[in-house]
Amino acid sequence: MTGTFDKKELTALLDLRGAEQRKLLKRAREERDKTVGNACYLRGLIELSNRCRKNCLYCGIRKGNNAAERYALSDEEVSAAARFAFDNGYGSIVIQAGEDTSRAFIRRITGLVGDIREKYGDGLHITLSLGEQSRTTYREWFDAGASRYLLRIESSARSLYERIHPRDALHRHDRRIKALQDLKETGYQVGTGVMIGLPFQTTETLAEDLLFMRRSDIDMCGMGPYLEHRQTPLYAYRNEIPPLSERLSLALNMIALLRLMMPNINIAATTALQAIDEQGREKGLQAGANVVMPNITPERSKKNYNLYENKPLSEKESSGRSLLERIEAAGCRVALGESGTSRRFLDRKK
Repeated sequence: MTGTFDKKELTALLDLRGAEQRKLLKRAREERDKTVGNACYLRGLIELSNRCRKNCLYCGIRKGNNAAERYALSDEEVSAAARFAFDNGYGSIVIQAGEDTSRAFIRRITGLVGDIREKYGDGLHITLSLGEQSRTTYREWFDAGASRYLLRIESSARSLYERIHPRDALHRHDRRIKALQDLKETGYQVGTGVMIGLPFQTTETLAEDLLFMRRSDIDMCGMGPYLEHRQTPLYAYRNEIPPLSERLSLALNMIALLRLMMPNINIAATTALQAIDEQGREKGLQAGANVVMPNITPERSKKNYNLYENKPLSEKESSGRSLLERIEAAGCRVALGESGTSRRFLDRKK
């Protein structure tokens, strides 16, 4: 089995279940181990704020959700979380928030990134996941010390993208594509990803997503099953989507196929997998993923960064042996103190 799949082959492989699916996941895991090793990199997730100017139809922190309890962490809370990550051997952190393009927000991120880099240098690399910004803003944050950026396309198919977003100037498919291009040209390690099991989505659509990621030459990927939220417009279609078990299977096959197609990228075993199955993250690792993102947001705010319902809130294992043991049980070496720079990014630079 090679990674040069076409759309027809990918569509058929996404439908694999049972023994044939287990063979696919095993092949992807072997490809990961051969190409980038079996190290699992830890990214401490800091959910900075749930204030967002966007109104995406699937998201629990959408601007139009008046029931959401809005918050923003203080600089001191972010600094404490970064210290926690460093002290516990995480090689990097992810600062994530709802989209905000105000100058005050941009300046704040610049200051936070600069402060963290000044304190920890290469001991703590920084990934940002802060939505669509101007190329100038991306450059400002890059110059301050951020080296990675995650911007999920959610669906590479324009027709589906337009069904899960409002049709206005803030939610344009071509705008998202341009943002990904701007990030790459700025010099970031660029990540993207999709939701799996959306209303109106087919396996053919998911196959197109995989081809889009290969064509875009991404460095890292964070994708997982779509999980509904009752205070969103897309919740009306909850009876027209695959059951949770099917969404999990599709997500594992997506991870495995992307690993075979792009062996040297970083792929996250996302929290959404764990929301479906207590062993979801481990299953993601066993399908070829090599990144886990423990949530290190302060407990008082974690429950309000509610993109979807039934989000796992307990992260007691984030600094203890339990997390390390679970990763090791999934067949991976815990890469403490390692930044886990994308091998694909390094190979491209060479």
